[in-house]
Amino acid sequence: MSTVQDIEISDSGRAASAGLASGHGFRELEGEKMELNMGPSHPSTHGVLRIVLELDGEIITKAMPEIGYLHRGDEKIAENMTFNQFVPYTDRLDYLAPLANNVHYALAVEKLLGVTDRMPERGTYLRTICCEMARVSAHLLGLGAFAMDVGAMTVFLHTFTEREKVYTLCEALTGARFTTSFTRVGGLARDCPKGWIDAVAKFCDEVEVNFDETEKLLTRSPIWVDRTKDVGTISQENAISYGLTGPNLRGSGVDYDVRKSHPYLIYDQLDFEVPLGSVGDSYDRYLVRMEEMRQSVRMIRQCIDRIPGGRDNELGLPVNIEDGKIVLPDKQKVLSSMEELIHQFMLVTQGPNTPKGEVYFGAENPKGELGFFIHSRGGGTPYRMKIRAPSFVNLSILPKMLQGCLISDVVTILGSIDFVMGECDR
Repeated sequence: MSTVQDIEISDSGRAASAGLASGHGFRELEGEKMELNMGPSHPSTHGVLRIVLELDGEIITKAMPEIGYLHRGDEKIAENMTFNQFVPYTDRLDYLAPLANNVHYALAVEKLLGVTDRMPERGTYLRTICCEMARVSAHLLGLGAFAMDVGAMTVFLHTFTEREKVYTLCEALTGARFTTSFTRVGGLARDCPKGWIDAVAKFCDEVEVNFDETEKLLTRSPIWVDRTKDVGTISQENAISYGLTGPNLRGSGVDYDVRKSHPYLIYDQLDFEVPLGSVGDSYDRYLVRMEEMRQSVRMIRQCIDRIPGGRDNELGLPVNIEDGKIVLPDKQKVLSSMEELIHQFMLVTQGPNTPKGEVYFGAENPKGELGFFIHSRGGGTPYRMKIRAPSFVNLSILPKMLQGCLISDVVTILGSIDFVMGECDR
């Protein structure tokens, strides 16, 4: 298999672009070069991503990704909604990890309110479990789809079997399998039901067996190694300069994880390791995600063992901040107290009264650093919100990665980046 190092790239004169009429930045094609559209309906683009390729035979001499086919204007919608009303929209960012999106958005608003330290311990532990379950779920599907794109159909069936178990746990916790909308500003929609923590512990035991089976199918497979080793290599310098985060950054050997560098929730109390790659190719990114799932299970077990109130909250500990101006009051009190009724009416119609100012909160999502920048002018709705979507940033390196590769390597590289267009085209 040809690698980037084996291919002679066109000189700077040929690679320079004066712009085609189509507007993709290509100049008039020379000789035998051909322009090829890959997507936006190609199955390996994992959504509606279009890549315009300039080909010299089977070698890519230029690549231009086109995004925006799924744009929904989430950031603008946020300006016309209270902070809690926007929670369901976060489900639709990285829709493979809605629980994590919910938690990280709530943490950003709580930072604006200045109530981060007031969150009850039990609620914080449950949020951490949700984030790590979301990571396992997202990586299971990401690796399964990656393997299927390259031709390993069995792996997808193995990983999706375990992901269905995560969906069952999500449904028991939130009432929904996919669009969970579980967090609220100041806490959670509810505590976990009885027996749910035991079910999570059982899942951890079962999914580790699946990890072993998946690695037996892939890690030493000659076909998998040939298709991924030395394909789509990203150097440390390029990974940093393009702003990559998450497994794509750590696959290149850069030791940066928001959970370690800027701890939030209870990550500073948990014992876990950050897996790193050494080469930065598609194979390294696969290995990093496999080990990340094992570390997530390790953290979930620690949370289960230490969760305040016990697995079924025998002590009746709260999961929400005790503040009627931030969290909806108990329904029974609303029906019997005028003050509680007024608080509920104000929160539902206007949202919590936030101070003026600007905050940014970034967290380690399965795809990388998911960040929320909120500009507040007071009141219950943001004046402006900006979402740092890791999938959007990670795709920016595609023109650099694809140049000089074979067209058959595009599928491998896209699978190894593991992006979600719902998050990219937010």
